[in-house]
Amino acid sequence: MKKPLAPRPKAAPGLTPALERNIQALVERRKREQAKASIQQKVADAITSFTGSMLFAYLHLFAFGFWIAANIRWLPGISPWDESFVVLAMIASVEAIFLSTFVLISQNRMAAEADRRAELDLQISLLTEHEITKMVALLNEIANKNGIDPRQDEELQEAASDIAPERVLDKIEETRA
Repeated sequence: MKKPLAPRPKAAPGLTPALERNIQALVERRKREQAKASIQQKVADAITSFTGSMLFAYLHLFAFGFWIAANIRWLPGISPWDESFVVLAMIASVEAIFLSTFVLISQNRMAAEADRRAELDLQISLLTEHEITKMVALLNEIANKNGIDPRQDEELQEAASDIAPERVLDKIEETRA
């Protein structure tokens, strides 16, 4: 007696259950990776996130605008304190040094994540290519048993042969030179 199949979970409109499951798995993995991030990485990400916001731009527009307006005597009742803007330039320079460092820290972490995803994509693509090659070979065998000669189609013969990924990479490198 056959066991009844478990009911498939309902997917959102336009998505298959497998796609929905994959999306959920990726979201869970991203949450785990964020939870494993060091305090320094979290701080760098938070600073980078804030400094990349419009609020940060508005705060700078206001602060620098006030500083400049006060020091060129556009604001009555406020005595200038940095008429040559040397202090403002120093503050902006030091801030730029630290902000660029935080941005680089975040970019390095994101680049490492992108490298891991690219490696996963490559592995999945290689596995898929291998599986498709095996299916084509199987279909060719079925065709032979049914009296159809797949060798007459050159593309079918090519599809049934394994591809060496290292040769593909070598060829790509040759074309770049």
